Amino acid sequence: MNIENTKAQMRKGVLEFCILSIMSDGEHYPTEIIERMKKAELLVVEGTLYPLLTRLKNDGLLSYRWEESTSGPPRKYFTLTSEGKKFLIELLASWKELTDSVNDIIKQTNKNL
Repeated sequence: MNIENTKAQMRKGVLEFCILSIMSDGEHYPTEIIERMKKAELLVVEGTLYPLLTRLKNDGLLSYRWEESTSGPPRKYFTLTSEGKKFLIELLASWKELTDSVNDIIKQTNKNL
């Protein structure tokens, strides 16, 4: 079994949650999102991020606006919608329940290793 594949699957599972969490502090350009993810050591590439942002927008969780750029084409800035904020609040509650449960399980694992 390849540990890197398992780690990649775990990261993919929380990618949407992390992006919505980043968006909670205001509007962001996709490059800013990638940089925040990189600082957290959760690498994501544009080819993954842009389709995810589009899906979140189509689901009503994000909105966007265009802004002209002096250094290239116009930029798309994304923000959480009110529905996105509600969804994120639900995800936060679910995350807490999940991490509490997982932490309870791995406490025993740490004792056994």
